Amino acid sequence: MIRPLTVETALTTGHLDLVTTVVAVVTLAAYWWGWRRSDVTLGRGVVFSLLGVGVWLVATASSVGAYADTLFWVRALQVVLLLLVAPFGLALGMPLTVLREACSARGRARFDSALGSRVARALTHPAVTSGVILVTPWLFYLTPWYTAVLRGDALDVVTRLLFVVVGLGYFVTRLQVDPVPHRRPQSLSLLITLVETIGDGLLGVVLWQGPDIAHAYYAALGRSWGPSLRTDQIIGAGVLWVLGDVVGLPFLLALFGRFRAEQESVAVEVDAALDAADRDARDRGAAVAPSGDDGPDPAPAGGLWWEADPELRRRFGR
Repeated sequence: MIRPLTVETALTTGHLDLVTTVVAVVTLAAYWWGWRRSDVTLGRGVVFSLLGVGVWLVATASSVGAYADTLFWVRALQVVLLLLVAPFGLALGMPLTVLREACSARGRARFDSALGSRVARALTHPAVTSGVILVTPWLFYLTPWYTAVLRGDALDVVTRLLFVVVGLGYFVTRLQVDPVPHRRPQSLSLLITLVETIGDGLLGVVLWQGPDIAHAYYAALGRSWGPSLRTDQIIGAGVLWVLGDVVGLPFLLALFGRFRAEQESVAVEVDAALDAADRDARDRGAAVAPSGDDGPDPAPAGGLWWEADPELRRRFGR
């Protein structure tokens, strides 16, 4: 029987997860090998290492991994860390950029070709990535998948790796700091995030108000310490709901930052186009103006001067 979970045991208890540890360490080593050949900043590398790989290991090799099969709420914490927190840190490290810049010229051409393929476009479509990350926890908790993970080590390892992959695919396509098959407006990402927040909250309510999950498994453990089985599940529902929203705040702030940068870029492009059109109009007016005439008025009656330009009307919706 595993020891009662206290502050001391939480800090001193570990969990041997050889597969995840090897995958995480190899991922970290490969990232820094490629980082030396890329232009990615050191800060992003640190975020990749600590918030990405570091949280990944904490969620599996620490007391979180040790108590995940004993307490419902600890498993819920592990799901949040592996599906949301660690992938967010990995995505901020710009791993695809590191991979691409570490390749040779031929490797970069192949990378770009694969990224622009129909398969890549389909897999990175917002409906696919958002749908998968939203549906995955529902399937995990409300199907036999959850009990099977508790009873099988191999499926447990595969599931944990799957959570990281699903989360990474989502954050890469939403943040768009890495190369992606198709760049979409950040306003769409903000809307998707709102919908997903509602979905996470609904799952928390279902687990809170619904029947016990894997009741027979937890009852057979004979745990004599900690919360009751029902209270344990209620706490886990709160972890999924509240903590999921809390850890989503940095992602939301990152999206707002990307959205603001996108709007500033559009504003610069619009100003440059208007300035160019203004110069063209003045040049045309100077060319056709009679001698001694100051040239035509650049702002015709009835509207702004650039509204007469069909290209500008098309681009700026006027």
